[in-house]
Amino acid sequence: MEQKPKQSTENFIKEIRRKTRRLFSSEQKLVIVMEAQRGEYSIAELCRKHGISQATFYKWNKEFMEAGKKRLSGDTTREATSDEVADLRNKNKELKELVADLLLENNILKKSIDRLA
Repeated sequence: MEQKPKQSTENFIKEIRRKTRRLFSSEQKLVIVMEAQRGEYSIAELCRKHGISQATFYKWNKEFMEAGKKRLSGDTTREATSDEVADLRNKNKELKELVADLLLENNILKKSIDRLA
């Protein structure tokens, strides 16, 4: 029987952390950044409260500020939210199905006309 090489403790812990990493929605990130803007808590307290690192917070804060700067400078293009993308994908799927149905109907009508002629 072949044995797998033992995984180091460090790699094992990294793997567990990777699999249990929390994912934050854009709305959750916005709430955390706005909470920091209010100044009720220090950044360290806020990060502990939400279970994130300060580096993560500062990255989100920078992204937030950059987006605001672009918007204020007249750049009206923006990234679509995940809900908007899902809605657009559903609408695209519906339209493709409608086109497929219309093509089928068109082919049936053409064959019917060919039989009559």
